[in-house]
Amino acid sequence: MRLNKNGIDLLHQFEGCKLDAYLCPANVPTIGYGNTFYESGRKVKIGESISQERADRLFEWVADSFAVQVRQLVKAQLTENQFSALVCFAYNVGINNLKASTLLKKVNANPNDTEIFTEFLRWNKAGGKVLNGLVKRRQAEANLYYLK
Repeated sequence: MRLNKNGIDLLHQFEGCKLDAYLCPANVPTIGYGNTFYESGRKVKIGESISQERADRLFEWVADSFAVQVRQLVKAQLTENQFSALVCFAYNVGINNLKASTLLKKVNANPNDTEIFTEFLRWNKAGGKVLNGLVKRRQAEANLYYLK
């Protein structure tokens, strides 16, 4: 499975694209579509800039790498939208947070469990504070997960 168009659209909507490095709400240097590192694994540094073409290539590479990692963690049969919602989630919170989450445990136990919706919504903080943008993002990811 790969990140589908719904997932790409969701990520583009919530990440936006900035060609100059900036500090995200969690105070991490970020560039392009919310990327904190490059293909080499080198972290983004404030003061760096990239082209739109480079941002698009980096997004595709990072999204594909998250998709590979999510596939390795998920043991249940998922729909494309369920898989894409999990990739979007991992893209934002990191693969280790997905790996340790109750969200993943519930998905692997029963991917149609209605409590999964609530598990997405729990991940709405950065720096210990609830962020409106994360509330909206988690709602969108949960909606995508249950989209038929």
